Amino acid sequence: MPNPMQLSRRTLTLSISFSLLIVLVCAVAFMSVPYVTMRPGPVFNTLGTIGDEPMLTFGDDVRTYPTEGRLDFTTVSVTRSEAKMSLLGAIQGWLDPDIEVLPHDFVYPNGQTNEESDAEGAAMLATSQDASRAAGLRAAGLKVAEVPVVAGVEKGSPADGKLEKGDIIASVDGKKVSNQGAVAEAVGTRKPGEKVEVGYVRDGKPGSVVLTTKLLGDDSKKARVGIAVGPGFRFPVDVQNHIGDRVGGPSAGMMFALAIYDQLTPGPLTGGQNVAGTGTISPDGTVGPIGGIGQKMAGAADNGADIFLVPAGNCAEAAAGSDHGMTLVKVAKLTEAIDALDVLAKNPKAKVPSC
Repeated sequence: MPNPMQLSRRTLTLSISFSLLIVLVCAVAFMSVPYVTMRPGPVFNTLGTIGDEPMLTFGDDVRTYPTEGRLDFTTVSVTRSEAKMSLLGAIQGWLDPDIEVLPHDFVYPNGQTNEESDAEGAAMLATSQDASRAAGLRAAGLKVAEVPVVAGVEKGSPADGKLEKGDIIASVDGKKVSNQGAVAEAVGTRKPGEKVEVGYVRDGKPGSVVLTTKLLGDDSKKARVGIAVGPGFRFPVDVQNHIGDRVGGPSAGMMFALAIYDQLTPGPLTGGQNVAGTGTISPDGTVGPIGGIGQKMAGAADNGADIFLVPAGNCAEAAAGSDHGMTLVKVAKLTEAIDALDVLAKNPKAKVPSC
């Protein structure tokens, strides 16, 4: 007959061993791993409202047309740069077809912080909004002029406190300049210490400032005034985007351009259907690829999309996964999206370029 004392010791040993095993498993499961997850994020209707106001608003003197249906842009939710991903979280992501697990450094290179990531996303969104305005207005038949714009002002430079980011450079020493190259050439011909008059437009009001050139940075030969000049636009009508800081990055560009076009032209572009999509946009209407196409398609489907606009550069990846019952439309140019939606508005079963 077993000794009760032996049973108690054996039971105690097994209990301690089992407890230690549980602690070890938990420690491993919640151990930090250098990965992040990318999953379906919020969906926004560019024809709808955001908060208490329309997503897009137009100047009082702009004629707009009623529309219907939805033009949704899709997003992805990505683990924050400074957040810690557990092994258990990574495993859950690997097992979910709608979640992608990626190395941390692939998404956030060089130890990028949350603040740096947010700033980068905000800058890309601002650039994308200007490009979507230009592309949408041009598609609607309006002329949008490209102009040189102050992209940044160096602290302590001659331009510091006199020119501001966003100023349109109209002239140098009384001569009109039409692009950033012309500005660089006009200022670069000066010798250090010489004065140069820069004409600008700020908030629609013209102005001018006289700056004394100097040597800046590592370049010991060229005179500078301390501004970075980039491409900008002179828009013929006022269009405001109210997405704010709710999202970052450039991937909503195409959908915003479509929403601008739709509201400036007669008849609903969607034909009343729920259309979703993604893609960057260039001022000339070129649609570029984005990341997280699978997650964005899943988010669109969950929100009831009938049609999904896929950048041509993402078509292979989109076709390799599930279409979630949506019609996938291949798009390389904004005009291709407009043409395809026009066809599908008349006949949802019609053949259009697809992935």
